[in-house]
Amino acid sequence: MQCEPWSTDRFELGEGLRRHGRDLLMVDILTGRLLRLDPRAPGPAQVLAALDVPLGAVAPVLDRPGERIAAAGTGVALLAGDGGPRWLGRPEDGAATPMRMNDGCCDPRGRFWAGSMAYDGTSGAGSLYRTDPGGTVTRVLEGYTVPNGPAFTADGARMYLADSAEGRIDAYEVSPGGAPGARTTFARVGEGSPDGMQVDAEGHLWVAVWGAGRVHRYDPDGTLERVVPVPAAQPTSVCIVDAPEPRLFVTSATIGLDPAGPGDGAVFSIPVDVPAPAAYPFGGHL
Repeated sequence: MQCEPWSTDRFELGEGLRRHGRDLLMVDILTGRLLRLDPRAPGPAQVLAALDVPLGAVAPVLDRPGERIAAAGTGVALLAGDGGPRWLGRPEDGAATPMRMNDGCCDPRGRFWAGSMAYDGTSGAGSLYRTDPGGTVTRVLEGYTVPNGPAFTADGARMYLADSAEGRIDAYEVSPGGAPGARTTFARVGEGSPDGMQVDAEGHLWVAVWGAGRVHRYDPDGTLERVVPVPAAQPTSVCIVDAPEPRLFVTSATIGLDPAGPGDGAVFSIPVDVPAPAAYPFGGHL
């Protein structure tokens, strides 16, 4: 597989790859920046917004061009144009240890799910929040240290959620109303840590493996089906895009590397043999 850098940029904590129409969006978490890439041609990233708080992930809002829901700072906000965030909730304000939001995505019913984590990595301090299309932010899971993902099957009935600090990927059956069932361990990563994830059009789970310079693809039963090397020590998120042929995009990070290698912090593109899955907006429905 030919793996090529897609941008001259090198990101401190590039994350949150998401397809939005013909564009590819990502964030640089600790700088609070939302960025756009063209999946059809390599080039520098365009800065769409810059917040004064960390920005963990975004998703477009249905029928509102230019508006996005975001996991940012200590909660969830709507971003529109050049204006500041309009907060739907900041549930991690006043927590016992300073917290920030991390990765997130929308499920097929248009709900936005995002995790939180402690800046100092306090064990079990993180939670997973669900934001319903009406704007209500609800804590649905607790006890995670560094929650990453989540990722959903095409019917929305199963959610995958990683705890990077524990090297574990969990699976939950999700009710139509958005309640996660009992946790089961889907897979464990022996070298490195599971980070950003996506379920492809064939129902397999792609996982960026932080610290191991690779991406894993798992069968729906948790069997490791494929390992894709990436020339960066810390891959962080994945996204398959038809551009027009399917390509896997992978972000990475330089944070904590001294010195960083030439590929660290880059965004990579890799041809794959799996069509892109659907991309879900906030407020959509099955």
